[in-house]
Amino acid sequence: MGNSTTRTEAGVTTWRRCDRCDEISYWRKWRRGHGLCPLCGHHGTLTPAERLACLTDDGTLTPLQAGEVVEDPLDFTDTLPYPARLRAARERTGEPEAVTTGEAEIGGVGVVIAVMDFRFLGGSLGVGVGERLTAAAEHALATRRPLLLVTASGGARMQEGVLSLMQMAKISQAMAALREAGVATITLVTDPTYGGVAASFATQSDVIVAEPGARLGFAGPRVIRQTIGRDLPPGFQTAEFLADRGLIDLVVPRPKLRDVLGDLLDLTGPARRRLPWAAIAHPRPEPTATGDAWSVVRAARDPGRPTVRDHLAHLCETFVELHGDRLGADSPTIIGGLARIAGRAVMVVGTQKGHTTEDLVVTSFGMAGPEGYRKALRLFDLAERLSLPVVTLIDTPGAHPGTEAEEGGQAIAIAESILRLTALRVPVIAAVTGEGGSGGALALAVGDHVLMSERAIYSVISPEGCAAILWDARQAPTAAAALRLTAPDLLELGVIDRIVPEPPGGAQTDHATAADHLLTAIDEALRATVGLPPDELVARRRARLRAFGRPAEIHLEVAT
Repeated sequence: MGNSTTRTEAGVTTWRRCDRCDEISYWRKWRRGHGLCPLCGHHGTLTPAERLACLTDDGTLTPLQAGEVVEDPLDFTDTLPYPARLRAARERTGEPEAVTTGEAEIGGVGVVIAVMDFRFLGGSLGVGVGERLTAAAEHALATRRPLLLVTASGGARMQEGVLSLMQMAKISQAMAALREAGVATITLVTDPTYGGVAASFATQSDVIVAEPGARLGFAGPRVIRQTIGRDLPPGFQTAEFLADRGLIDLVVPRPKLRDVLGDLLDLTGPARRRLPWAAIAHPRPEPTATGDAWSVVRAARDPGRPTVRDHLAHLCETFVELHGDRLGADSPTIIGGLARIAGRAVMVVGTQKGHTTEDLVVTSFGMAGPEGYRKALRLFDLAERLSLPVVTLIDTPGAHPGTEAEEGGQAIAIAESILRLTALRVPVIAAVTGEGGSGGALALAVGDHVLMSERAIYSVISPEGCAAILWDARQAPTAAAALRLTAPDLLELGVIDRIVPEPPGGAQTDHATAADHLLTAIDEALRATVGLPPDELVARRRARLRAFGRPAEIHLEVAT
């Protein structure tokens, strides 16, 4: 398992020393724990066989055959001829190359899997590794099984010169073919993953998962320190460091990896994401009178109303949250991920507020910055690639108005999100569940069906802002009525398609019942749109948007 060991006189390993805490533990504890130090939890190195046993269902693994390659293209010799180094690595590891590929099942879902081996010449990327990985990707494309890459590498294999460099592009074109065909790809980053592997297929996957403490980067820390001449931040290049910066989706401890990967494969595998619809037996009560506009505004802002996370806990049979915009930031305000709702795999994206002051501060009171909208944009693109419907849940007073947001391109991020939703070739169901504030809400609310909770609001500006500009701040209730921001008003204006009833007294009185009503509405909207040809779906959505503000007879003509 790659950690220091102590052996008996008979040559049998009985004790193992941890590389991190330097403590010695009984070897069998390490083995039972799949290579985790029983004292400090450090994730030790696994052999390909141990990794496959840890992840895949018993008895399902079938090895893939490797194609032929030129093993010593440069006739390279340093202190040893390169063929001699290859022979030594094969004898030491018992493996023919630095990657093992096969077809297996994880949680009953078929997957093509490739596991890299850092013990074999540092997991370096050479023509043999490139050929095996490319062939695995091609097999995934032919069988339409998701591809799981378990990475561990120090970088390119120097003894193969520029041909090693070319493997980055060779594997990338195979990854591009999978992306174009809508076949899901997942990377599991293990320690360490550097250089050409990090700068190609390891970070090209749809979802990037990492083990705790795993390091990922283009240049190693020693090279960086020598180049810039200063110390590096604590935890630099570790999975946790990268997750905080929105560069990977999930950090998952090894004991939970099989379950998490199983959920991801279940939601993205082509056979599983098209399961028959689940039966929804909830009644469909009619909305009730909710009072004057100002009372609805206050109800929509009630801190006890269910947040997006509250709704997801009731709506989703499975939810795997994905993190980050892959550009250097993650947003606690816009959350999203793969989910199963009413038996159907979907992509969910929503704006999170919170109930406590601490939660509200973390989420900026539900006001997202550009990193949040860029994360949403990334998830919309992933949903389209995998042919997954999109469900958005909106509860925001508006986009964040701070200087950092403006410097980060807030307007551009919102504009790109709106633009993308108008062209998305999968169904989009949007639901305004609390506040729907201006462009910050619209960035998630361009849909084929727009739902609205009966005590929610949706407006171009807050009543207070409108009153301050046109009257004075004390006239907010007057502005609320004039803006016609309630669900009945917006249904009459054609901005929304359906009012979702709330429990008596409002959604804050009964989160479960509020979620049941929302589930019924989402389920019916999905049933009405899933299965429509993509061109028709986009044409209908654009016709719906084209009709806003036009006379009723023109509205009908455009919609037809």
